Amino acid sequence: MRRYLMCAPDFFDVVYEINPWMDASAPVDRDLALEQWHTLVGTYRGLGHVVHELAPRPGLPDMVYAANGATVVDGRVLVASFATAQRTAEAAHHAAWHSEHALELGWTAVTPPSHTNEAEGDFAVLADVVLAGYGFRTDPRAHAELAEVAGVPAISLRLVDERYYHLDVALAVLEDGPVLGVPVGTPGRGNIAWYPPAFSPSSQAVIRRLFPEALVAADVDAEVLGLNLVSDGRHVVVPSRAEKLAAQLAEVGYTPVPVDLSELLKGGGSIKCCTQELRPAA
Repeated sequence: MRRYLMCAPDFFDVVYEINPWMDASAPVDRDLALEQWHTLVGTYRGLGHVVHELAPRPGLPDMVYAANGATVVDGRVLVASFATAQRTAEAAHHAAWHSEHALELGWTAVTPPSHTNEAEGDFAVLADVVLAGYGFRTDPRAHAELAEVAGVPAISLRLVDERYYHLDVALAVLEDGPVLGVPVGTPGRGNIAWYPPAFSPSSQAVIRRLFPEALVAADVDAEVLGLNLVSDGRHVVVPSRAEKLAAQLAEVGYTPVPVDLSELLKGGGSIKCCTQELRPAA
C-alpha cells in the first residue's frame, strides 16, 4: 500500500510556456482534465493505495503536478523551491500541507529548501539511493541537501534534452528496493525504466552501471511521456499511449495499468507528475 498526495486540476490551464510541451495558444479542456485526473485517483484507490488531496488554488494552474512540491523520504520532507516564477507560490501550499499533517503521517521533519529543487520532478527515490536530475530546473547543490534530509546518497544525473526537462519524464523507478552492493537478479533489487538520449554520456554510463537490467523506452513512448509512470512494484500505472513500454513491462512480470492523461500532457506532465509519494518512516 502506497500513500500519495495529489491536487485536482480545478484551475488547470496553459497560459504560459515554461517547457517545450506547453503551447499557450492551444485550448485546454478543463472538464476532460478533471475527468482524467479522477480516473487516475480512482485507479490508485482501486489498487489499494491511499490518496490525500491538496486543495487547488486559483492562479496556480500547474498545482495539479503535485510531485514537484516536496520530496518525502522515511518520514522526512524537503519542500520544493521552483525554478520558474510562475510556480513559485506553490511551494508554500505544499509546506503548509505537510506541516499540518505531520503528526497524522508521522513526519519527523519538514525542511525548507536552501537551493532550487523541483522535488520528485528531479528526485527518484530508491531504498538506499536517490537519483537526482539537473540541467534544466533543479540546482545540483540541492542534491546534497536532499541526501542530508533523506539519509541516503544522491547520485547526480545530467539531463541534456530540453523536452525531458525533469528526471521523471526520462526515468521511472519500477522497483524501489536497494541497489548499492546488491547483486543483479536479486529479488526486490531496485530497477528502473529510462530513455538514454535524455542524459549526458557520463550519466548514461552511471545508469547502465547501476541498473544493468533497466528497461529502455523507445522513442515513440518517451515522446508521449510514457516514462512519467508510477509503480508499486507490481502494478505500473502507465500513460495509455505508451503501448510498447506497457508490453515491455508485461514481458518482465509487471501488470501495466494504462490511464489516459492526455489533456494534462498539454502542460508537460502525466501520471508521475500528478503524484507525490508520501514515504513514512520505516
